[in-house]
Amino acid sequence: MKILITGASKGIGKSTVEKFLMHGHEVIGLDIVPSEINHPNYLHFICDVADKSSLPDIDAVEVLINNAGVQDEEKSIDVNLFGVINCTEKYGIQPAIKSIVNVASASAHSGAEFPLYSASKGGVLAYTKNTAIRIAQFGAVCNSISPGGVITDINEHIINNPDLWKAVLNETMLNKWASPEEIAEWIYFMAVTNKSMTAQDILVDNGEMAKSNFIW
Repeated sequence: MKILITGASKGIGKSTVEKFLMHGHEVIGLDIVPSEINHPNYLHFICDVADKSSLPDIDAVEVLINNAGVQDEEKSIDVNLFGVINCTEKYGIQPAIKSIVNVASASAHSGAEFPLYSASKGGVLAYTKNTAIRIAQFGAVCNSISPGGVITDINEHIINNPDLWKAVLNETMLNKWASPEEIAEWIYFMAVTNKSMTAQDILVDNGEMAKSNFIW
């Protein structure tokens, strides 16, 4: 299948590209920086998902993974929300589409992060449901995944600080964060294996949201 993945150069996006390539798919990546991946089935475009005019023309995308995102408050709405909308409207709302997966965040549910970041990811949840309604006519599904903490470069300031790292892990039930490869496994399942779940969000946060302390 023809797979399009945004934010493809690092972290969850890079792991997702590698996962789809491993299964023999044709993969196209979009990012603002080059990719280190060199594979005959991989094509990479440098562009900004927040800028509609910079998006390349790509026909007949079958699977769209909207992963590109930032934690920069000044750019959160433009990249995290409008970036998803721009790419979905250009590549996803068409007859060849089979599935769309939007990468949201646990903070879309809790609001416990930067204000505009949380708002942008909350918007992704609502837009996911709207997209699911519109692509159902093609027999396609649209869902979102909301990761909690993930071990990526953007979180190195936490991971490399023993006190911060201990504190954030204590907020989870399982005392750990997910790896990018694990999130990529979820994305692959939701995009390829899944044929019937649509307009839903999957929370993968090691039990952080559900953890509560009972005091008697």
